[in-house]
Amino acid sequence: MAATAILAFAFFLGLGIDDPKAHEAQSSVSNHMLCGVGALICVTLVHAIVFTYFMGTGRWLEETSRAYHLKEDWYATSKKLKYRVLPGITGAFLLLLITMIFGALADPASSTGSGFKGLAGLPPDTLHLTLAIVTITANLLVNLHEFRSIERNGEVIEEVMNEVRRIRTERGLAV
Repeated sequence: MAATAILAFAFFLGLGIDDPKAHEAQSSVSNHMLCGVGALICVTLVHAIVFTYFMGTGRWLEETSRAYHLKEDWYATSKKLKYRVLPGITGAFLLLLITMIFGALADPASSTGSGFKGLAGLPPDTLHLTLAIVTITANLLVNLHEFRSIERNGEVIEEVMNEVRRIRTERGLAV
């Protein structure tokens, strides 16, 4: 949630820019852009950590299932959870990049934004604002989905651990 808070902070910094063409507004624009880049890095890092978690626990489940001859359902469930999270992670990342690109295009002081007149009838600043709202909303939804998936994966791991404990106890091994 800290990464999403930074994203929201960058959003509110952007809302505070009255006239980006005014010379005195350039420090606000710079702060907004730097915070936006920081948010992109933080949010991407969080999504990468979530995916890495699923890769690691998936590997552990695969090896444990093989070593203890467990049913494949647990590993299959974890794998399914991982692949259900991946499209959201990818989509959130792409939305972040697209929002940043259109933000740069909306800046009238930059060389990239000077010739861009908008898209689909929307001026550049409105387009960037709309994308920012969609990006924050999508990121929140993806975070919620990631949380629920991690929670369910934790339940799967706990079920496997209980089964491993039972097997080890049956065989007289240390638990």
